[in-house]
Amino acid sequence: MGKRYFCDYCDRSFQDNLHNRKKHLNGVQHLRAKRVWYDLFRDAAAILQEEQSKKPCRKFLQTGQCDFGSNCRFSHMTEQDLEKLSAQVQGEKRLKELQREGADIPPGTIEDWLDKRAQRLSTAQSNSSPIPSCQGGWNWLLLTVSVRIRAPAVSSLT
Repeated sequence: MGKRYFCDYCDRSFQDNLHNRKKHLNGVQHLRAKRVWYDLFRDAAAILQEEQSKKPCRKFLQTGQCDFGSNCRFSHMTEQDLEKLSAQVQGEKRLKELQREGADIPPGTIEDWLDKRAQRLSTAQSNSSPIPSCQGGWNWLLLTVSVRIRAPAVSSLT
């Protein structure tokens, strides 16, 4: 059978030889998947600049869908999305300026992060499946395993 090459960007494997690897690495699907992966790590300012330079996608605005998806050369962001992104960029700029001036900025706490995460996940979930909540209103399933409170062990010797 021989060695197999697994591409993390495309989530697929194939026989590892020079011809197959070159063909895959230069293929359209691989290049698109690689671009999508690296786009996840771009800063908000670069995304905002790129999206503002694009014209809006008519098909996406009319139907809410576009056949080209992330490969569309037009923008799929609404005015509200662009405003939110602009506000995020302004917030990041202010934070950088404060850090340059030497202002003492307390780091975000784990509680703040968990609050934001719980809000984001609760808006993404459908209301049809109730999740049991623990004391304090946290949903057990939304907490990571390391944060969940473990029940005290009951000793059988008493």
